[in-house]
Amino acid sequence: MLVHKKKIYPFLAIGLLVLPIGYSFVPTPISVEIASVTYGKLQITVNDDGVTRIKDRYVVSMPLAGRVLRIEMDPGDSVVAGKTVLAVVEPSIPQLLDARSSAQNQARVKAAEAALEQTISNLERAREANIFAKNEYTRAEQMIQNRIISKHDHENARLNLRTSTEDLRSAQFAIKIAEFELEQTRAAFIETQAIPSGKTVSSRFEIKSPINGKILRRLLESAVVVPAGTQLLELGDPENLEIITDVLSNDAVKINAGARMLVEHWGGSEPLEAVVRLIEPAAFTKISVLGVEEQRVWIVSDFVTPSENRRSLGEAYRVESRIIIWEGENVLKVPSSALFRIKGDWAVFKMQGNRAISTIIKLDHNNGIQAEVIEGLTEGDAVIVYPSDKVINGVKVNNASR
Repeated sequence: MLVHKKKIYPFLAIGLLVLPIGYSFVPTPISVEIASVTYGKLQITVNDDGVTRIKDRYVVSMPLAGRVLRIEMDPGDSVVAGKTVLAVVEPSIPQLLDARSSAQNQARVKAAEAALEQTISNLERAREANIFAKNEYTRAEQMIQNRIISKHDHENARLNLRTSTEDLRSAQFAIKIAEFELEQTRAAFIETQAIPSGKTVSSRFEIKSPINGKILRRLLESAVVVPAGTQLLELGDPENLEIITDVLSNDAVKINAGARMLVEHWGGSEPLEAVVRLIEPAAFTKISVLGVEEQRVWIVSDFVTPSENRRSLGEAYRVESRIIIWEGENVLKVPSSALFRIKGDWAVFKMQGNRAISTIIKLDHNNGIQAEVIEGLTEGDAVIVYPSDKVINGVKVNNASR
């Protein structure tokens, strides 16, 4: 039986109107970003700004009263121990010195001699401690290869060796300074002794550099008459740097001496490596940029990266310190941006086909970027990152990152 065309047209018109309306009620998949669960390295760090600092500094002072001539050397100039003349002094006339001044000069000589004896004793102790630490580290190297001791004990032996080596270097520096101080004090004492009748005063007294390094600051420039003890120059070795970082006290308790540190944003293309040497025992109060009082602690670290790879760094340069308090090499990781809470438990939206399925998981370490998964996910699982409130259990989704 044939149907007249005029009778079909109304039904076609109704169909054309109904189909779009019906299609609009069909749920469309939600566009989401997908990330994979993978194995890899994970680090938990304490991050804060740090500042470089020269380890051993020396302030050159006037060993006797007199007129210091204009100091021509500038900050950055190199100096050589015992050779570079830092300043020239015209001593006061000895005949004008009273008994009290003479006694003070004698006391300075005796104090310098006592200081030298003390530094010699400290050097011997540091040398013995360094020999012991070297022997302990050699034994630890053999024992770790035979799996007799733990990795922690091996790291402690390495830290003790590094610390004792640093103490020995500081003791050697201190004895050079003490010898220089004694030499300068004796020379100054001779210059200020009374001169017999008919003799003349030596016109000038030279102050030479006690160390190899560079001038850091010029504390006095123009020619002027000054008393003994007036500071003239500050010296140091810019290649012998350390890093000081102030962290919150509740972060400081998580840091141990010997912890690795990555130094970033220092100006070079690659991060530098350092190791924590000291966590200072006392905190201090600091006002944050938001006006909040914070208790902070200084962390002192030594560079591991050789000085030739960081020559552009100098005194008081800003760096960013990442102190590693935990790290794992083969950790199952999920992006922290995929995590949310379900009744106190951690969960993610795991992809099953084209649907998002809420899945309870268990975590261990979390650095705010990635988290360690110990239960609930396997390698290769796809999870939704930054899920919106439109993403619910079982909803259809599509991968917007494709």
